[in-house]
Amino acid sequence: MNNEWLTAFVLHRRPYRETSYIVDFFTLQEGKISAVAKGVKNSKSDRKSLLQPFQPLNVQLAGKSELKNLRSVESAAAYLPLTKTPLFCAMYINEVTNRIMPPGLASEPLYQAYTEALQRLNEEDAEGNIETTLRQFERALLEEMGLMPDFTYDVEWEAPIQPEYLYRLQAEHGFCRQVEGQGGSRAFPGQALIDLAEHVYTPLSKKVAKVLFRELLKTLLGDKPLKSRELFLRQPK
Repeated sequence: MNNEWLTAFVLHRRPYRETSYIVDFFTLQEGKISAVAKGVKNSKSDRKSLLQPFQPLNVQLAGKSELKNLRSVESAAAYLPLTKTPLFCAMYINEVTNRIMPPGLASEPLYQAYTEALQRLNEEDAEGNIETTLRQFERALLEEMGLMPDFTYDVEWEAPIQPEYLYRLQAEHGFCRQVEGQGGSRAFPGQALIDLAEHVYTPLSKKVAKVLFRELLKTLLGDKPLKSRELFLRQPK
């Protein structure tokens, strides 16, 4: 890795000692990697200005331990000048990626989903497509973690999902049809599940995906609140 250039984005950075940062990178080739950026905290160098989220980067890292050292960094493309709601959504994407992705797990499909989500959030009509953008990225993340259920199959009846029925999600098994009078967990319309299986995001399937993906992500995130969500809720209306 010492001489290899990695394609990367900054997920998060935090102060380290008096003059340095620990930077969490999401890289195409090596997945999530943390590295010490020495001597940049109080400098006015280009190196410091590049180490911020939403800036496409090429980086060189060194070291044999899990915590690397940043050797070199350069811009790979223009900075994405996100603002307002798209900015908070991008911060959310960074936070869930950083909290969920284990170090060193490379995933080209997830990296591609990540970069596409940032690009869509940076488009002029981003706010009108935010729900779909977020759901598509959450889906890619859940698929990488092996938690995305089969939207086409009823595991209890051993039959295809039918649009006219309601279905419950059984943890670690899949969807099963809700029978009349059955209480318990939340039920989802079969038509919305069929649409999600085909990656069709209607108003109904987007609502179902938001609830369903949030429940699935919670198993990975735990009860610790998301800072990006708290910031979004506190922003001036």
